[in-house]
Amino acid sequence: MTIYNFSAGPAILPQEVLQKAQASLLNYEDSGMSIMELSHRSSLFLDVINQAEQLLRDLMKIPENYRVLFMQGGASLQFSMIPLNFAQHKKALYVHTGAWAKKAIQAAQMVPNVEVEVIATGEATNFTAIPTIPEEAFDQEAAYIHITTNETIGGVAFQTIPDTKTIPLIADMSSNILSNDYQVEDFAMIYAGAQKNIGPAGLTVVIIREDFLNDTPIFSPMLDYAVQAKNESMYNTPPTFAIYMAGLVFEWLKEQGGVPAILKKNQEKANVLYDALEASNLFSSPVDPASRSLTNIPFVTGDDAIDKLFVKEATAAGFENLKGHRSVGGMRASLYNAFPLEGVQALVEFMHTFEQKQGEK
Repeated sequence: MTIYNFSAGPAILPQEVLQKAQASLLNYEDSGMSIMELSHRSSLFLDVINQAEQLLRDLMKIPENYRVLFMQGGASLQFSMIPLNFAQHKKALYVHTGAWAKKAIQAAQMVPNVEVEVIATGEATNFTAIPTIPEEAFDQEAAYIHITTNETIGGVAFQTIPDTKTIPLIADMSSNILSNDYQVEDFAMIYAGAQKNIGPAGLTVVIIREDFLNDTPIFSPMLDYAVQAKNESMYNTPPTFAIYMAGLVFEWLKEQGGVPAILKKNQEKANVLYDALEASNLFSSPVDPASRSLTNIPFVTGDDAIDKLFVKEATAAGFENLKGHRSVGGMRASLYNAFPLEGVQALVEFMHTFEQKQGEK
């Protein structure tokens, strides 16, 4: 039986990447050492991290005046690091689009000497649409504006990036980095946990404009972006294996034709599922069509018992991790870059069969 993994993260990785990694576990580049045993100061690993950075720069067209950092702690650590580094005794603006934006807001509110203002919220639509940001909310004296480009749980995504004028824009891009054609120049900082489109859990990628780096040291060097940049991601031992895996994924993405080609594939995959939901009399998408994510697609039947039955039967048929997040219920299909089109097509066929059986009851 073919298994299709719809997990929201840690998520599916390209089979070619896993095969290359497997070969490196015992003997990397004829060194006699595993990739996981390499010193982070060795020439072998320096080649790994430098190549990973260059591949990412090529894929995202990252300008020279941006630094690329390979960090730890997940996107959740960035929630606190960002206000700590950039908003001391200042105002920070946030757009509330769902569960992950909420966590970023709550973390910022706990950082001393930071004034947090939520300038737009999707609460009125139960976070099923990206809210409109009123122009008067753009306080040009603010330290930054923070957005979550894609809500993994709620399945909403920014289709266009807001023009914040002179206010630095920061984005949590964890679940749609390298799968949407956002322009790095539109942001002062981008960050993303790796475990969705980049590689295994344990690595966080930060892309930050040099003139945005804080020039006043903070109390903890480990939490200071300027220190991390100065030490080229090696203030302490970085997650070496996760960086190696990320480099393999970047290489795979380049072989696929880069971000424009992968975006086209992602649109095709998402359209297959969204079209099926629109045509269905049982399943539906709760998300406003203008805000729908390409990577995380929630859907429901409107009956919790039927939702649970569908997840049970789908799992038995090889469709893993379709259960929706506990906070919203229903189902969710996460279609990250490595997820195959045939998996979506198989899911749609299974949904059709399930619907027919429900109609016969």
